[in-house]
Amino acid sequence: MFRHRAVKAGAAVTAVSAMILTVFSLSSFTPTASAATTTLNPVGDTYVQDTTPSTNYGTAANFTVDNSPVRHSFLKFNVSGLTEAVAGAKLRIRVTSSGNSSNGGTWKSMTDTTWSETGVTWNNKPIIDGATVASLGSVANDQWVEIDVTSVVTGNGTYSFGGTSTSTNGAYYDSRESGADAPQMVITTGTAPSPTPTPTTSSPQPSGDPVLVGAGDIANCGTAGDEATANLLDGITGTVMAIGDTAYPDGKASDYTNCYQQSWGRHKARTRPATGNHEYHTTGAAGYFNYYGASAGDPTKGYYSFDLGNWHVVALNSNCSIVSCSAGSTQEQWLRNDLAANTKPCTVAYWHHPRYTSGSSHGPNTAVKPLYQALYDHNAEVIVTGHNHNYERFKPMDANGTLDTTRGIRQFVAGMGGTGLGGFGTIQPNSEVRNSSTWGVLKLTLHANSYDWQFVPEAGKTFTDSGTNNCH
Repeated sequence: MFRHRAVKAGAAVTAVSAMILTVFSLSSFTPTASAATTTLNPVGDTYVQDTTPSTNYGTAANFTVDNSPVRHSFLKFNVSGLTEAVAGAKLRIRVTSSGNSSNGGTWKSMTDTTWSETGVTWNNKPIIDGATVASLGSVANDQWVEIDVTSVVTGNGTYSFGGTSTSTNGAYYDSRESGADAPQMVITTGTAPSPTPTPTTSSPQPSGDPVLVGAGDIANCGTAGDEATANLLDGITGTVMAIGDTAYPDGKASDYTNCYQQSWGRHKARTRPATGNHEYHTTGAAGYFNYYGASAGDPTKGYYSFDLGNWHVVALNSNCSIVSCSAGSTQEQWLRNDLAANTKPCTVAYWHHPRYTSGSSHGPNTAVKPLYQALYDHNAEVIVTGHNHNYERFKPMDANGTLDTTRGIRQFVAGMGGTGLGGFGTIQPNSEVRNSSTWGVLKLTLHANSYDWQFVPEAGKTFTDSGTNNCH
């Protein structure tokens, strides 16, 4: 829903991490008698909008977080004059008289503090790249919302915050141009505030066993989904698998800079990607290989393997018309040799084009059958793919689509990484679970001789899928 009203400063586009939800009254933040409290107004607050990419909203009376159109908000505070250690810091923002929403936005700290309220536009917006400080639920008209930012505001300095939302019912807040209702930073020094609010939800982390987590079909500047799924990754440790079509529309250097880098880019150091078809819209997938560097493997191949705990992990190139997947091809022979040399008891592989899928946009892919067969011959457990922009889980099967509960491979379609979602057509045999309305990530917890799978949905959505299997 596009709202035709003046709005302002917001943080923007995506959202959702089940990290912290804090909406509470000012009375819950009562310092003890020995505390000193400093209240500051922002030196800048504004928002940007994807449908008006060159427009600056720095003088608007509101700022907003929304997803239709996509709006990001930004706030900046200069903290100075503190002579004692910071015991507590709260960011306070006030919902306008008609700004209520079911989603108050996901708010994060930012490393960029150089932006100007009167200069920032969608085209030059700063990256919202820091830790999540709040994922707000419903906010009501004329309500003050408080966000605990003690972990970020540690002393004198300049601090920026950005907000995004996945909701089309945007939340609107009063900017500093509104006067008495302007945002505030309330800082307590000398003693800790009491009581300290605690998170209502957190993302449970595995103890010891490695995690492989990710999705395909990810970063699209025209959607908020990649921000939503990047927020999920913020709360999940482990190795990230980016399973092709990582930067729309063409995998160019500018697509990675403008779209991917601002969301999944903050997890680049722990990402092991696989190339999709959109990467090859650029000759040789040069944008992809240049962006990921050595993590993407040999640019002439695009396939590689590595180990995680008791597991062997294989990333393959399913662009079979460019890098052949046929029986006897260089890639297929490399895969068989790699699997033969593997000493780990469990194996997982991922690539872009699914052998099996019920998606309406792309049918089952027969060209990758030799790769599937090689993995089946070596008793692999799991294959994760993308390409269709939805989620689907299949029962364990062989390379011909026959149910095999003894040696079969369980294949997932995990194309819900951020670009526009797609539906289903003819439901294929052995399809167990499907969803086409939720962005999210697939999380695989790799135990010594088994694995757990979990679909982790974007904030505000309820669909999930989970289970466990032993290794062959």
